[in-house]
Amino acid sequence: MNQLDVVGVRVEMPNNQPIVLLREVGGDRYLPIWIGPGEATAIAFAQQGMAPPRPLTHDLFKDVLEALGQELSEVRITDLRDGIFYAELVFAGGVEVSARPSDAIALALRAGTPIYSSDEVLDDAGIIIPDEQEDEVEKFREFLDQISPEDFGSSQ
Repeated sequence: MNQLDVVGVRVEMPNNQPIVLLREVGGDRYLPIWIGPGEATAIAFAQQGMAPPRPLTHDLFKDVLEALGQELSEVRITDLRDGIFYAELVFAGGVEVSARPSDAIALALRAGTPIYSSDEVLDDAGIIIPDEQEDEVEKFREFLDQISPEDFGSSQ
């Protein structure tokens, strides 16, 4: 398993499809995952430290876990089949629950939980961005600093 950091979310043109970009910690691979607008908003809210007036679904789930005394110990992106990513929520007691990666990432950001990817997923879907394209990644980060979650057209 390889630890990943969330670079951020953006809308991929021309089809207006949100994407979350993760980067391998201590490595040079990036993992792009296409997600829905609601999850893009949830991830952007968490990254920007924004608290909605009422809890969104991922905030509610985090609050329920805390109320029940459960700890989310890690999130794993485990598989890629037919273009669909799969993830697992791993709890401190060893219980594992299947989840969509977008939901798992949104929850991990709220809970301060590390995100990991299997070697196979990174081998299959990871991309290496050459040094000359690092400027593009920096532009992407600057773009993220200038957008708000409302730019994703939340349905929540």
